[in-house]
Amino acid sequence: MSKKKVVIGMSGGVDSSVAAWMLKEQGYEVIGLFMKNWEDDDDSEYCSTRQDWIDAASVADVVGVDIEAVNFAAEYKDRVFAEFLREYQAGRTPNPDVLCNAEIKFKAFLDHAMKLGADLIATGHYARVRENDGRFELLKAFDHTKDQSYFLHRLNQAQLSKSLFPLGEIPKTEVRKIAERLGLPNAQKKDSTGICFIGERPFRDFLNRYLAHKPGPMKLDTGETVGEHIGLSFYTLGQRKGIGIGGLKSRKNADGTSEPWFVARKDVASNTLYIVQGHDHPWLLSPHLEAGQASWVAGEAPVSGKALSAKTRYRQADVACTVNADGLARFALDFTDPQWAVTPGQSAVLYDGDVCLGGGIIDSKAE
Repeated sequence: MSKKKVVIGMSGGVDSSVAAWMLKEQGYEVIGLFMKNWEDDDDSEYCSTRQDWIDAASVADVVGVDIEAVNFAAEYKDRVFAEFLREYQAGRTPNPDVLCNAEIKFKAFLDHAMKLGADLIATGHYARVRENDGRFELLKAFDHTKDQSYFLHRLNQAQLSKSLFPLGEIPKTEVRKIAERLGLPNAQKKDSTGICFIGERPFRDFLNRYLAHKPGPMKLDTGETVGEHIGLSFYTLGQRKGIGIGGLKSRKNADGTSEPWFVARKDVASNTLYIVQGHDHPWLLSPHLEAGQASWVAGEAPVSGKALSAKTRYRQADVACTVNADGLARFALDFTDPQWAVTPGQSAVLYDGDVCLGGGIIDSKAE
């Protein structure tokens, strides 16, 4: 019987490199695919595509797998980046990594891999897939500190049935040890951070190139105008640094200390930015949220009224909630404890224990 062919996305990072080696060890025929998703400023100090390709090719050589590069920059610009800018222009804060997984890594990449005759695709994500009575479930990774199921919550049955996540069962510390033991050239390479196409560059500088500035009033919760913002797109709820209110007097606590200022609301209709003082200001706390563009891993929404847990941002502990799903496309969450800086445009992702059920895009919260 011939070996199953797996095409794995190899980014040049240590995670996908070790994942490729693990698949080979498990007896698969492995082909590496390096995805180029961004090419506007390839030669800048922030875009590491060239070095990443060199690293991926060097690893493929050590591991003993073939690798090819494929350019998805046009698809990325149409399906991910354009949506990213639309959301920012509307005053929301999108998560392009969620969109990139749904539109590029598990659509364009999956389609390309199937044309190459692949049986399955794989990535270096920290997550697990389990088949249960003919249905595929997306599970958190064994290493909860690295779990990336949040970014994968829009995957459907067809995509999951073709996907392998070799790192789902092992801790990140073990991944580094394997890379060292194999002598991989990128064993010490730093993990990439930030948004896929922005890399380490200053975020506001990047947005400046693409979004129009439309200054407007900056107000307190009392309605008092205390300054001018540079454009609602350039701020996110809960933001503390870079608000630009240096001269604003802070209310003092009894002990003489003063609470920091936070971005609390954006009124797009009047182009007004509201700021409040204190981390626990009521405007920053939400007992409820509503979300649209829902995507459910099982193809059906969870039962309304069910007690589940959720994340409203990636690096957050699961919080208790009940769900009310209005058909397949929309749902509302009621939290046991009010959540801080719930941000329209971000993803609300639902879990039943370790099983990721899916989620949607936050579009409003109770004021």
